[in-house]
Amino acid sequence: MSGVIVSMRRTLLSCTSLVRNSLFGGALAALLPAEPAEAADLVDTLSILLDFNRQELAVLATALALLGFTVVAAILLMRTRVRTAKNEAALRGRIRELQLQADRFGAMLFAEPQILISWPAGDDRAQISGDIAMVLPRDSAPQRVLAFGTWLPPEPALQMDHAVDALRERGDGFQLTLTTANGHTLEAIGRAIGGQAIVRIRELSGLRRDLAETNLRYRALADDTEMLRGFAAASPWPIWAKGENGALTFANPAYMRATEASSIADAQERKLELLDSADRSAMERGLKEAAQFTSRLPIVTGGERRMYDVRAVNVGTGSVGVAIDASEADALSAALVRMAEAHRRTLDQLSSGVAVFDGQRRLAFYNDSYRRLWDLDRNFLDTHPDDSSVLDQLRAARKLQEQPDFRAWKAKLHEAYRAVEAAKDTWYLPDGRALSVVTTPNPEGGVTYLFDDVTESLELARRFDGMIRVQRETLDSLAEGVAVFGSNGKAQLFNPAFVRMWKLSNDAMREEPHIQTVEGWCQQLFDDAIVWRQIREAITSIENRVDVPLKLERKDGSVLDGMIRPLHDGATMLTFLDITDTENVERALRERNEALEAADQMKVDFVHHVSYELRSPLTTIIGFAHFLSDPSTGPLTPKQAEYLDYVTKSTNALLALTNNILDLATIDAGAMKLELGPVDVSKTIELAAEGIQDRLATDRIRLKVEIAPDVGSFIGDEKRVVQVLYNLLANAVGFSPQDSTVGISARRTERSVVFIVTDSGPGIPADMKDKVFNWFESRSQGSRHRGAGLGLSLVRSFVELHGGKVQVDSAVGKGTVVTCDFPTDQAAHRDAAE
Repeated sequence: MSGVIVSMRRTLLSCTSLVRNSLFGGALAALLPAEPAEAADLVDTLSILLDFNRQELAVLATALALLGFTVVAAILLMRTRVRTAKNEAALRGRIRELQLQADRFGAMLFAEPQILISWPAGDDRAQISGDIAMVLPRDSAPQRVLAFGTWLPPEPALQMDHAVDALRERGDGFQLTLTTANGHTLEAIGRAIGGQAIVRIRELSGLRRDLAETNLRYRALADDTEMLRGFAAASPWPIWAKGENGALTFANPAYMRATEASSIADAQERKLELLDSADRSAMERGLKEAAQFTSRLPIVTGGERRMYDVRAVNVGTGSVGVAIDASEADALSAALVRMAEAHRRTLDQLSSGVAVFDGQRRLAFYNDSYRRLWDLDRNFLDTHPDDSSVLDQLRAARKLQEQPDFRAWKAKLHEAYRAVEAAKDTWYLPDGRALSVVTTPNPEGGVTYLFDDVTESLELARRFDGMIRVQRETLDSLAEGVAVFGSNGKAQLFNPAFVRMWKLSNDAMREEPHIQTVEGWCQQLFDDAIVWRQIREAITSIENRVDVPLKLERKDGSVLDGMIRPLHDGATMLTFLDITDTENVERALRERNEALEAADQMKVDFVHHVSYELRSPLTTIIGFAHFLSDPSTGPLTPKQAEYLDYVTKSTNALLALTNNILDLATIDAGAMKLELGPVDVSKTIELAAEGIQDRLATDRIRLKVEIAPDVGSFIGDEKRVVQVLYNLLANAVGFSPQDSTVGISARRTERSVVFIVTDSGPGIPADMKDKVFNWFESRSQGSRHRGAGLGLSLVRSFVELHGGKVQVDSAVGKGTVVTCDFPTDQAAHRDAAE
């Protein structure tokens, strides 16, 4: 029995060791999740059972040794033997099954080239099995497979090292695709199973490689799809996709906003479309006929109608589309077209001939001035001829200047098509015209010709040059000294009179000296620093450029009248005129005028004083004359009464004259003040007429009064107005012949009251009209009128004090008309009185 037990124990231990040490115990569980688990459980169960039997056998052996050949031992031993035999048979059968399963699993695992590497928990030693030659040469050591750097490039080897370290330390699984140094593609899968780290390496070939590549392509496709979806979501333009039946399958947020849909389902349910039915039908026809559709269509988004460039293409069984906002581009395009059209219209209005040739040297545009300039047929130009054809036709019509080598001349002209800058030339045509020709290369290719008829300009230039020479000669012959200084303060122009006047040197002035230098030269004749500073500032200043008059009294006794005058080009002109003789004459005249004014003032003062002194005795004489004529003083003889009447008339006339002189003197002194108030026109005329009634009766003169019904009244000094009218009527009566008529009329205008006095006297000569208002200016002109000549002077003075004016119209032999205009505006009265 002992031998049997020992034999059975050895068999069990051998099976247990075989199962425990087999790599497939862990590998099968990793690769085949169902059967390897049962195998592992079976192995563990068997191990436990073997351990348990081993202890029981040891107890039985000890019991047999102690108790001997007892019956009880025999019976127990027999039972144990029978049970052990049964267990041994069952275990052998189970071990054979496990061995078959292990062989089957190993055949399955290594049916294709691959390597299995396992690291037990806590053990750095790796167990390697499989086709090592797949990676390394057949004569290589198996452990070299762990040196990834020997059969992998550096980057994949480092990636493999990191993945294996993470698997062994933290149990992180991985799956890598590697390419060996000899070009083989391998797949490495790492997993942590049953306390072991297991790595499987196999070659990807055939279907597996295709599957791996398909997987990679699928991932790339998924990434691209995700990227495209992200782009579509971020795009501001509506993007959509439709299926075979035309139903919406995808739409980005911009499409949702444009159609006011909350989601694709909402858009499908409510049948919300970006385009209207007509545009959708056109897009569907385009997709059916040409598999694509492109058009610029109006779309209403957010309540606003905008233009979009809609593009759609067939993709697979469906279609995709995008609508790009083209409103700004459309507006810019329209603006560009309008601008080009405006430029064309502008060029058509130019007097300069314009011709534009494109990159193929064909006429693209011309204006009417170009056609008229060369007298070309419009039909010929509308055929867009090339540049050479136009030049050949102009040469055939003898409209171009003759050239020794026309072909070389034309080739040189056509160099503008390769130039980068504009060129300018002048053509002298056989008909005598001169043309300025500017050739400008266009940025988009071609050349623009600009023709200007400069015949008149050249003629004007020649005339201008001649005029400049004439002006130069004229300037040199002037007696007035002239010098022109530029904005930099330097002398640019001068004439000989300026040099002589300031005793300068012609050579020194030709060097264009600065004004400060010229000032130093001129100070020997005139050294007033203030005046020279004023001259310098006027020449060099850039602001307040105005004419500045000068008057210089030099040391030599001469007097210069100067002027600083700014010119339009920034220069300044100095002019000096010697007015010494004129100044002397003017000084003499001024002194004489002052003496005359003093004498006139003395006369006025004398008249005023004498008139004032005459009033007192005149008043006494008039008083006593009235007293003597009073009957209470006693009767007078007829002769005495006649003499007394002469005395009264003479004293009254003398008093009136004295009062007039005093009034004029008061007015001249500026002391006259008007007593303004309402002036009744009718009453005023009546009062003035009363004073001349005796004279009218004596001379048998009729007074004709005409007063407009609406004349009314105006504001003025009634006393002075009566005095004005009285003097005018007295003057008219004095110059009128007997049995004649004197008229006075009054009318109202919009701003004044007008009095008109007429007579039929001898009239006033033309040379006397300006003198009738002067003091003591009296002419009888063959009439009975005698007087001191102060009446009309008072009339003008009083009317002007009222802010009015007096006008005299007269012709010799046709009488005189005097018009007095009194303003109704009170403001005019106040200004005149002041």
